[in-house]
Amino acid sequence: MLKTFLRTLSEGISKDDISHENQSLLNSLLLSKAVKQKDDFYKLDTKYRFGTIDISRTGTGYLSVLSSTKSKDLIVEGDDLNGASKGDIVLAKRLFSKGNRPKAKVIEILKKEFDVIVGYTKLQDNKIVVLNIKNDLPITVAASQKALKDLPLGTVMKIDNYTSIISEILGVLEDPKVDEKISLALYNKTEIFPNECEIEAKSYGNSVDKSMYPKREDLTHLPFCTIDPPDAKDFDDAIYFDLKQSALYVAIADVSEYVSAFGALDMEAKNRGFTIYFPHKSIPMLPRSLSENICSLKPNVDRLAFIYKITIDPVTLQSVKEELIEGIIHSKRRYTYDKIDLFLEGDFSQKDEVDDVILDYLLPLQKLLGKIRSKRLENGCEFRNDEIRMTLDEEQNLIGVKVEKETPSHALIEDAMLLANKAAAKALKKGIYRTHESPSEAKIDELLDDLAIIGVYGEDTDNIYELIRSLQRSADAKDVRQDVDKLIIRAQQKAVYNHENKGHFGLGFEHYTHFTSPIRRYSDLIVHRLLKAIKHKDKKLEEFILQDIDIVAMRVSELEREAAQVAWDFMDRKYARYALAHIGESYKARIVDTDRTPIANFEEGLLVGARVFLLDYDVELFEEVKVELVDSFITSAKIIGSIKEWLIKEDV
Repeated sequence: MLKTFLRTLSEGISKDDISHENQSLLNSLLLSKAVKQKDDFYKLDTKYRFGTIDISRTGTGYLSVLSSTKSKDLIVEGDDLNGASKGDIVLAKRLFSKGNRPKAKVIEILKKEFDVIVGYTKLQDNKIVVLNIKNDLPITVAASQKALKDLPLGTVMKIDNYTSIISEILGVLEDPKVDEKISLALYNKTEIFPNECEIEAKSYGNSVDKSMYPKREDLTHLPFCTIDPPDAKDFDDAIYFDLKQSALYVAIADVSEYVSAFGALDMEAKNRGFTIYFPHKSIPMLPRSLSENICSLKPNVDRLAFIYKITIDPVTLQSVKEELIEGIIHSKRRYTYDKIDLFLEGDFSQKDEVDDVILDYLLPLQKLLGKIRSKRLENGCEFRNDEIRMTLDEEQNLIGVKVEKETPSHALIEDAMLLANKAAAKALKKGIYRTHESPSEAKIDELLDDLAIIGVYGEDTDNIYELIRSLQRSADAKDVRQDVDKLIIRAQQKAVYNHENKGHFGLGFEHYTHFTSPIRRYSDLIVHRLLKAIKHKDKKLEEFILQDIDIVAMRVSELEREAAQVAWDFMDRKYARYALAHIGESYKARIVDTDRTPIANFEEGLLVGARVFLLDYDVELFEEVKVELVDSFITSAKIIGSIKEWLIKEDV
């Protein structure tokens, strides 16, 4: 968001294109004379550059210039960093000298990469030093040697990136419970909500009184059900299928009824963006008194819901009518995926009378949605992507790993949610869309070259979807389908949130948004508000919500990446901690990356899914090997290994 503004400002921007959010920064740059103004047009002075700082282990800095055109990095000597550290966005002034590589001096730090740094104490040369937990570079802290020596070695701490003051002691490295705190602190996340948010959330109570909502449609007589993982606590969605009307009801928790725009709850949700899921707990976007209680579509209680009723032609498989209902539902059953899979497989030994009612519509719905999925995949993609589920003990040590594959019950819920998300996107005139652009020709050519090396080939076709399917068939024949799917995904652009509708390449949809998870995604909450404004023909409210929607969409995309990185970092730390206790042992692995330092993924034991950085370089993609654990670093969450045996050597 800031980078986009600075790039534009480098080339010139008109007054009308400057958002309220960036006005104060512009005023500051004008005062420093780094930006020149001519009438209503602003542009960075040619003597200055905006950029991101990188720092080598020698302490020399490099400025990656923010520009729409390629430009060489500028050297920033240690004395010219002006307190900037790796990842900071800065204003720098060019330094000119004859015959040398262009240099620059940091004038002002515009934004720190993170507000805090996570460091840990270590003894070096009889002195206590604090090292950055991500890269082991030394950190300056506002603390004396005497104060540092009073702390146990390996003490983990949060350090204010602007003042160098130790703001919080998180624990010690040897304690597995510190991993959660490290992962959250690295991305400046917190579990604790401000007191005003908790008070506001609890003020809604624990129950819904139908009589208080006379304008809402009462659907409590319909046998809705939820289908979720066994450890789920926040139930966003419930479904019901009317066989006579061939109408699918997708009921979504009506969070916008409780979280109003610009209130304390809304501002906190906007800052968090997403619920973060760890193996043992979640860090919710909304206080638990909302997310796990009054908003959650729990069984046997009345709940407010925003519902899409989608009538489907069973012959053409098209949605012929899409109605948006502000209603009240009463879920009759809370199912797990495993239980529904048993029913779908024909095992009804554990059902009761309530199950009979729900199964009367659930089984026909699964068949209908299966047909819709098959039709969708004629112009869409399907990838195999197993999910790793960890089990931790009370001390947060890794004690179990399960590879969770998509099952029919997962597909049933996913396909139902896709229809609701698609319907919501079609109803929007402007808003936040979930977009996914098609891959570039250059990326596809590079993918084909990489896959050809291992004997995976695609058909000669101009249809990108058919090309992907042919690559997947070739991968199936070599038993490397999931690995190839990951490479195909990597060749594509990332799905993002966008204020413009650019379609969704992967799904093959012209219109798509996120509507179905407002408890755990801020984007969905905004979509709900917009749909209500449209439904009630409240143009003024709609325009109010759409203020700076482009900036909000970019920020939500950033927060999505951060939430994912927090979860991945935590899992990597658990793997690294387990590996450290098993140095010298060997595990089966598969080579997944041969660029620079080769990387393999473990495929057995409690390290299933873990990445290992290999000391060996003579490797080929997707080779199966036996890797010995050589070292593991809890600080950087990296595992180092060495190949002891090649299990499969493909002749390509």
